Amino acid sequence: MKLAIVGATGLVGQTFIKVIEERKLPVTSLTLIASERSAGTSLSFQGTLIPVTTLNENSFEQQFDVVLFSAGGSVSKEYAPRAVASGAYVVDNSSYWRMHEGISLVVPEINGNDIPNVPSIIANPNCSTIQSVMALTAIHQKYGITRLSYTTYQAVSGAGQKAVNDYHATKQGQEPTYFNVPIDKVVYPQIDVFLDDYSTKEEQKMIDETKKIFHDASIQISSTCVRVGVENGHAVAIQLQTKKPFTLSDVELLLQASPGVTFYPHPTFPTALDADGNDKVHVGRVRLDKAVENGLHLWVVSDNIRKGAATNAVQIVESILGGNHGTI
Repeated sequence: MKLAIVGATGLVGQTFIKVIEERKLPVTSLTLIASERSAGTSLSFQGTLIPVTTLNENSFEQQFDVVLFSAGGSVSKEYAPRAVASGAYVVDNSSYWRMHEGISLVVPEINGNDIPNVPSIIANPNCSTIQSVMALTAIHQKYGITRLSYTTYQAVSGAGQKAVNDYHATKQGQEPTYFNVPIDKVVYPQIDVFLDDYSTKEEQKMIDETKKIFHDASIQISSTCVRVGVENGHAVAIQLQTKKPFTLSDVELLLQASPGVTFYPHPTFPTALDADGNDKVHVGRVRLDKAVENGLHLWVVSDNIRKGAATNAVQIVESILGGNHGTI
């Protein structure tokens, strides 16, 4: 497989490389692409230093089988169609293509069958959406979720390397340069820009993406997205209601059997430390919501750079390689 990574020097781009090595993807050639800021740098892959090339209109003149994008929406908007036109599958980590008609939004454990069988753009969901739907799928399939309420506690790494640098700087007493407050000292209830209804774009992403992944526009969803002073590992508190009644023990069994999920029985529960550096979705604090009929609470934690971004994208590539999506 001839593979290219656009945005290779960023947090997610470098994690792409790490996950590809760990999961032993059959890469015959790897091309690393980034902006002019990264000109002259090299990154290691399988013990070999690979120079980083600069993204330009000629970047996809050579034939790639798969191109992974993690360089922002404006880059994906312009260059992802060029990569597909050259004959490559594109897996895009930005939010630009996610809600476009005809673009598959994929978490392989849930809707891998949505991957097209011809070279196309495939969108990687929002990190908090990925971990949430991983925890919710079995419940929705058996009992039918009618109402969801998300409250996220999102780590600074979700905003990229500059945000992580700012987090460490303010912990050392320096003035913030990325956030407008010392992010290590606050809980900050804004992620992405505000919309006309006073919600944020991040909150709307979780609502829209959940419905698209589940192929169910009838679910009523609300969301509040918050940045917290944690370096890595997002947490989501989820409240839900279902059509059908359930028992707590039945839900626990469903979660224990869910692919990619690690269940924590009461009184144990996961934190970001349990998720950091691995690809599991960690679920605990599972309890009945006595204020509503058929109500449930969940606490869901995952590494937002791995399963929430890089690993999910690499799993999509594995699905392309191993499924009925053509041969690479």
